[in-house]
Amino acid sequence: MTTEPPYLRIAGEIRRRIASGELAPGDPVPSTRRITQEWGVAMATATKALGALNQEGLVRPVPGIGTVVAVSGRERATPQARQPQLSRERVIRTAIALADAEGLAALSMRRLATEFGTSTMALYRHVPSKGELVRLMSETVFGSGPPDPRPTGWRPLLEQEARWLWKQYAQHPWLARAMAGLTRPTASPNAMRYTERVLTALTGLGLTPEQMLHIHLTVLGYAQGIAMAVELESQARQDSGMTADEWMAAVEPRMDAIQTTTSYPVLSTLFDEGSFELDLHTLFEFGLGRVLDGVAVLVAGAGPRHASNP
Repeated sequence: MTTEPPYLRIAGEIRRRIASGELAPGDPVPSTRRITQEWGVAMATATKALGALNQEGLVRPVPGIGTVVAVSGRERATPQARQPQLSRERVIRTAIALADAEGLAALSMRRLATEFGTSTMALYRHVPSKGELVRLMSETVFGSGPPDPRPTGWRPLLEQEARWLWKQYAQHPWLARAMAGLTRPTASPNAMRYTERVLTALTGLGLTPEQMLHIHLTVLGYAQGIAMAVELESQARQDSGMTADEWMAAVEPRMDAIQTTTSYPVLSTLFDEGSFELDLHTLFEFGLGRVLDGVAVLVAGAGPRHASNP
């Protein structure tokens, strides 16, 4: 006799609740953390259970809320009644929401078709491939530049552009990976407008073209590097069901066991002098300031020609 895998049993119980109306469209379904508590299973099992329901199109991720019921059993029985009107813009927007909630690895044309309750071939009429879809997603995010008014001076301008870029990465954790190819940049007109704004801020400072491009790529690469940690944290939270604070509390005994004064005298002294809480936004601002301090030294040595753009 074959025993049903635990994740299928859990998916079946949630499916029953949806079919009976106990969980209505838009209602949140048990989170991975709740599933581990209610059914006494590992986090990986809980994740697989929700993944199975996702594949069936019964649930969908909603950024900032979690996983909710997508359709009722009756609606699912008559899919023609809920076929959405597809368009390239709707496909892109839905793909962005999906990647925001579950990460770029979870995005596929088949998975996206499930969100719409349609066939994969229907999506290909609007977007020819996943690679092109990701490019269009990135292009959409980069479509809105920093707000006006624009500050004066090269440093305030670079700060505004870098903070705008960081905000996009924080809101869309997948974006840093999608745009990470410094040596093989994505053909994106909107991303190139960001580059143009940065280079414009550096114009008239007496810098060489090579220096201007290196400054742009250094700031871009710095923001992307910190943003990778945002993506990793988002994925870790989804996989474990724990916030960063909850995870730190769970591993604190092990950290205390290895972090002895003898083994790490400097590190131990720093923590003895006060608590340190890593905040990625604070880290980004600290590093950005140091990067621009270095640029300021370069600008100061570029000669009097920079006076036209102080």
